[in-house]
Amino acid sequence: MLKKPELLAPAGNMEKMKMALLYGADAVYLGGKMYGLRAFGGNFTQEELKEAVDFAHNLGKKVYVTVNIFPHNSDLEGLPDYLRYLEKIGVDALLIADLGIFSLCKEVTPHMEIHISTQANNTNWRTVNAWQALGAKRVVLAREMSLNEIREIRAKTTADLEMFVHGAMCISYSGRCLLSNYFTGRDSNRGSCAQSCRWKYALVEETRPGKYFPIAEDERGTYIMNSKDMCLLPHIADVIESGVESLKIEGRMKSVHYAASVVKAYRLAIDAYFEDPEHFKIQQSWLDELEKVSHRPYTTGFYYHQPDANDQLYGRSSYDQTSEFIGLVRSYDPETRYAVVEQRNNMKIGQEIEVFQPHAPLYRQKLSDMLDEEGNAISVAPHAQQIVKIRMDRPVEPYTILRRDIAKKAE
Repeated sequence: MLKKPELLAPAGNMEKMKMALLYGADAVYLGGKMYGLRAFGGNFTQEELKEAVDFAHNLGKKVYVTVNIFPHNSDLEGLPDYLRYLEKIGVDALLIADLGIFSLCKEVTPHMEIHISTQANNTNWRTVNAWQALGAKRVVLAREMSLNEIREIRAKTTADLEMFVHGAMCISYSGRCLLSNYFTGRDSNRGSCAQSCRWKYALVEETRPGKYFPIAEDERGTYIMNSKDMCLLPHIADVIESGVESLKIEGRMKSVHYAASVVKAYRLAIDAYFEDPEHFKIQQSWLDELEKVSHRPYTTGFYYHQPDANDQLYGRSSYDQTSEFIGLVRSYDPETRYAVVEQRNNMKIGQEIEVFQPHAPLYRQKLSDMLDEEGNAISVAPHAQQIVKIRMDRPVEPYTILRRDIAKKAE
């Protein structure tokens, strides 16, 4: 009998962590200020790490901390004390890619659960079994794997398996890349990737400096290493039936809106499958939700076939989205029907807004009554993170997202 897989979400900071868990993630992965591969993703101080663990555990959910850099000698200083701290505050598992850090963890925190990062290039069942024999509880499979390969690994190992189902696709094999190091001096394997693969490129011939030749027939140049984003929600039944224990969403540097929307779409899909596997169907509303957040066009990556030209973006590096995040509900008064809202984008009276909640159904309403903090009626909220009160047509939960269709922004 299939066990419902864990839904694992990224958390670049405290707000994203809370939103991911409240909108349906079973666990989050996040990084401290050091030793992780997202040095510019916000990340957590030691005090914030404890707060995050306490918040998650109060909801019956889990926190995994990334310690997945490829360390040089200087990176090892202070690491034993950091690992002991993570164990002390109750972190549920560590994500590790380097054998030396793995060995250190087994030495100083022998009871800590260890997950092997996708950065370790886990592409076959012998590798999975080798990590398990060394004491790893879970192995995160490389993105460069097909459904059939994952099924074979599942049949030949008892280790927990985790796989990516959604998010950006690194152009380099399992993220092992030196482009950022070469162009900017920022080491992608020590947490400082500049995403050089997303830049616009052209050719320059050695004897004709300053004369640029487009790589493709496009006057703007080309984005030769700009992959589409992975999205396996339309194929979630195949994913679940492969038997993996955890489904991972990529995006610690993405927005709060992304964290909430993507998590809830996958949460609804997974739950619907287990309610009635035989009659399970993909709902258009789930797919629509994934279009509302900033993303590149979607692809299934390596899951069904080797990626080809159709899985790349050659003419642009921009993102698509159909909605924008305009406010976050802090609280709601059922007597007055006013919600206290923190503004995240300019909004004004007369606009139609969408009310997207952690648990209650989504609905739309006109923005018809708005007050400032002193209770004065206002027609527009133009200031970043301005606190306003908005009259709601229905009760709303804290952490509800208010958003607006981008096509109707001018209305």
